[in-house]
Amino acid sequence: RTSTGTKELTDINILADEYLRLAYHGLRAKDKSFNADFNLEIDENLPKIKVIPQDIGRVLLNLINNAFYAVSSKASATKDSGYKPRVTVSLKKLNKEIEVNVEDNGYGIPQDIKDKIFQPFFTTKPTGEGTGLGLSLSYDIIMAHNGILNVESMGEDGTKFTIKLPVD
Repeated sequence: RTSTGTKELTDINILADEYLRLAYHGLRAKDKSFNADFNLEIDENLPKIKVIPQDIGRVLLNLINNAFYAVSSKASATKDSGYKPRVTVSLKKLNKEIEVNVEDNGYGIPQDIKDKIFQPFFTTKPTGEGTGLGLSLSYDIIMAHNGILNVESMGEDGTKFTIKLPVD
């Protein structure tokens, strides 16, 4: 999609559903052996909010792709251990904002790296697999929407990115 740069009333539930499926099927197209559970937990009462849908979609796609990458990496490293890769995208309304969580049960992010992940060109992926711009651009897009993007690592049990966007 091309961005018009114009904020439009957008149903974030629909956007999250679209990009969750796109990310999963994109990864499956590259690696037929990859399998993961993915869940979308929507809030039926979310109001539409004024955002640039293409930009918020880019952020969602980046976060969800990273989550699938994390669980795929853990699945490859822990063959036959009973590990079940899982990515969950959940949405809910909190007072004057919408919260979107993208959570995975991959390896998590070590504390020394966590402080750097929103910096341009910082990547943990092997050469040729990441530019280090995805999270930096995602952070900038959310800030331009007067929102907040946070990350929480649950050690070896995964990572949760939280987006908070204001309801105008």
